[in-house]
Amino acid sequence: MNYLLPLGLASIFLLSTFVQSAGAVEIIAHRGASHDAPENTLTSFRMGWQHQADVVELDIHLSKDGKIVAMHDATTKRTGGVDLKVAEQTLEELKRLDVGRWKDGGFAGETIPTLDEVLATIPADLNKRLFIEIKCGPEIIPELKASLERSGKPAQQCVIICGSYDTLRATKLALPQNEMIFVGKFTQDKATQEWKPSASELIGQMKEAGFHGVDFKDQDPLNTDFIQQIKAAGLKCYAWTVDSPIKARQLLAGGIDGITTNRALWLRQQIEIETPTADAPVVEKP
Repeated sequence: MNYLLPLGLASIFLLSTFVQSAGAVEIIAHRGASHDAPENTLTSFRMGWQHQADVVELDIHLSKDGKIVAMHDATTKRTGGVDLKVAEQTLEELKRLDVGRWKDGGFAGETIPTLDEVLATIPADLNKRLFIEIKCGPEIIPELKASLERSGKPAQQCVIICGSYDTLRATKLALPQNEMIFVGKFTQDKATQEWKPSASELIGQMKEAGFHGVDFKDQDPLNTDFIQQIKAAGLKCYAWTVDSPIKARQLLAGGIDGITTNRALWLRQQIEIETPTADAPVVEKP
């Protein structure tokens, strides 16, 4: 016997399912509003918040004189136009660089911000969070801890993410109150076509280290089955970097906890997620 819902009831059921999923997902602004502004700059971070991102993500390195700066690459060549190693320059030397002009002449004069400056942009709303991605080694940890303490921001608003298991584990020991998210990507064995790591392998590693979740590159293995295995283990599952509404909807349907994108506001509009607030439920746009 076939059981068919009336069209109206079916629509309500589908909408309810979508709303529940949409209310749980976080839209993460990759290096700020990096589609519209030069990445890892104060303009980009502020624009990320203005674009209704739930989370703004930045990358950090340590300067020669022990200051933490927002920079993705180990050198300044791509965004600063001069090939200098961040670790071999003082903060004063790094601040002289123009990291806005490469994006557009209208951003000329943008300088490399410190982590202290970026932390100051976080809204008071405790639902807004900063994902701080460590791009160097554990030598950054003491100053990272000091910077977070100086900011006065609650630990729940400052999440540490990193692609180095050992560095993230060392960071957790120094900052036990902050969430730790492991950043990774899948590799495929050419002979067997098997993808690594498997969800079970990853879960074991995350549990052993006491991490709170994983943030994986948007590749074929990041499917509903993988996501649900991660979540069933009590871990969060995020995806990077997604600018396709079709892919974002697939991840949303699979139960993803957060989507990192270069276009936070645009992607939110495309997948029709309202910004969650304390006073209003999340609903689908008509």
